[in-house]
Amino acid sequence: MSALARPILPTPQPDWAQRAAAIDWPAATESLHQQGNAVLPQLLSASECTALAALYESASDTTFRSRVVMQRHGFGQGEYRYFSYPLPTLVAGLRTALYPHLVPIANPWNAAMGIAVRYPAQHSDFIARCHTAGQVRPTPLLLQYQAGDYNCLHQDLYGEHVFPLQVAILLSEPGRDFTGGEFVLTEQRPRMQSRAEVVPLRQGDAVVFAVHHRPVQGTRGPYRVQMRHGVSRLRSGQRHTVGIIFHDAE
Repeated sequence: MSALARPILPTPQPDWAQRAAAIDWPAATESLHQQGNAVLPQLLSASECTALAALYESASDTTFRSRVVMQRHGFGQGEYRYFSYPLPTLVAGLRTALYPHLVPIANPWNAAMGIAVRYPAQHSDFIARCHTAGQVRPTPLLLQYQAGDYNCLHQDLYGEHVFPLQVAILLSEPGRDFTGGEFVLTEQRPRMQSRAEVVPLRQGDAVVFAVHHRPVQGTRGPYRVQMRHGVSRLRSGQRHTVGIIFHDAE
């Protein structure tokens, strides 16, 4: 498809850092510590959501680097496309602006779990670390589900360097665009059965969640719990989500 056919995204706020700074980070941090996830309400406007979702079918060939049909790999049903560099303005802006607010959570988490890795304050420095290690492929992605589709529980690990938090933004409106298709998290604590949590989202809401594991305070100190995420079966309609992963892939 010609580049001229690519939808024009709405003009973003001139300062993405300002949008990120307006988030209630103390509340989000507390929720992440307690539950391993936090909802960021109305991070994107309805028009921004619509424009991003439209990229899935109408963008130029250079917008995405690959397309994955989940059923072919046992990942579930549905499909997603990884963006290529340069990322769309909205995705790149949020990726850069959200990261510094997540580092003060990520570094103490690693310290509590006895993991020596620490993350730099700026996303560009972390991406440079990824690229030096051969993780050079961008990981932000756009997901599309139709009726009957679902995403199996999984973790988005793409190499040695993994930032422990990621963000998913719902681009469709539940009840209007689709039914079912809830965002699901599971937590596996040692010697205990898995705990599942459904995170309610509206169009434009984001959820920040643990990629791999997180610390939980026990009677003898902190210990690691394993986290996985997925999407329940879509019962009707169509659902789009954009995923913002802060590390790149091998």
